[in-house]
Amino acid sequence: MNSMDSLKETMRRDRVFNFLAPGTHAASSKELDISHDTILYVEGITVSFDGFKALNDLNLHISNGELRCIIGPNGAGKTTMMDVITGKTRPDEGMAFFGQTMDLTKLTEYEIASAGIGRKFQKPTVFPEHSVFENLELAMHTNKNVWPSLFARLSSEQHDQIMQVLDVIMLHSESKILAKNLSHGQKQWLEIGMLLMQKPKVLLVDEPIAGMTHQETERTAELLTSLAGEHSVIVVEHDMEFVRSIAKTVTVLHEGHVLAEGSMDEVQNDSRVIEVYLGE
Repeated sequence: MNSMDSLKETMRRDRVFNFLAPGTHAASSKELDISHDTILYVEGITVSFDGFKALNDLNLHISNGELRCIIGPNGAGKTTMMDVITGKTRPDEGMAFFGQTMDLTKLTEYEIASAGIGRKFQKPTVFPEHSVFENLELAMHTNKNVWPSLFARLSSEQHDQIMQVLDVIMLHSESKILAKNLSHGQKQWLEIGMLLMQKPKVLLVDEPIAGMTHQETERTAELLTSLAGEHSVIVVEHDMEFVRSIAKTVTVLHEGHVLAEGSMDEVQNDSRVIEVYLGE
């Protein structure tokens, strides 16, 4: 790929990152209100597709700085739940609030991302023809178009932020490597890093260890647990061993609503969970 093709690739709009989205702007003049220590409220959410209820009176509360794991069989409503939170899908009924005052059901996807909710999809989406450092640099320029972002000089504060994120995602030594040459796991970490550059309050992470080696899985567990506290992290995952390694609280979805919630031991010993999900 030549330099012009690389530039065209960079300027593609069909990316999940809000910093390349047209019309990106702040969601609200109101500051995020987490005075009650709950950062995400999902209450009575129902979503139907051609008569099928993908979500059915879903209720979920996420505390500020919490790491929560969401599990459930295929079709339980996990993806639709994330779609509602990020503005991709509008609910038929119910409420979804970011903090006390920010109504997610009235905001666009771009507004929600700008407000501080980032989503990491299962398949990593990075800029393959740019270095790890450049990927993070592009992610930083949320309110500029691509041309100035590519040629703008970084301030010392911006450079320090990139270096800090490189340390967090364990890619400091790979900062000059093209993203296309990273392993699958490293691409996943890079995309998480690109979200971190936008300083989100909430991170939604979809099946982060799919296709990873055992070592990458362990390092991903370390990464996600390190993010909790400064960020609220919601992880959707099928691997029970991985969930056990990171989660204090696990929520089990079934047929679009919460079936059980508690520690990993509690949900694994719940007879309802065993019947519908664990298959014992």
